[in-house]
Amino acid sequence: MSDLKRFNELVDDIWEMVFGTERRPKPKRARSKGRYKADDKSTKDVNEAWVGGKAPKKKSRRKKKWN
Repeated sequence: MSDLKRFNELVDDIWEMVFGTERRPKPKRARSKGRYKADDKSTKDVNEAWVGGKAPKKKSRRKKKWN
C-alpha cells in the first residue's frame, strides 16, 4: 500500500472520530418508495436524482487502439 493511500485512510479515520461523518461521502441515488427518482430538467442548478443535489463525475473510458 502506498504512503499516500495509508495517510488518506488515517485522515479519514480521524475525521470520522472527530466529526462523526464520512470525510468524502459516496454519492447516492435518490429514491421514492423503493424506486429511483428522476431529475427535473426545469431546475438547472439542482439534480433531484441524487441525494445532495449533485451527480458524480463520469469516468472517462479508455479508447481502444485499432491497428
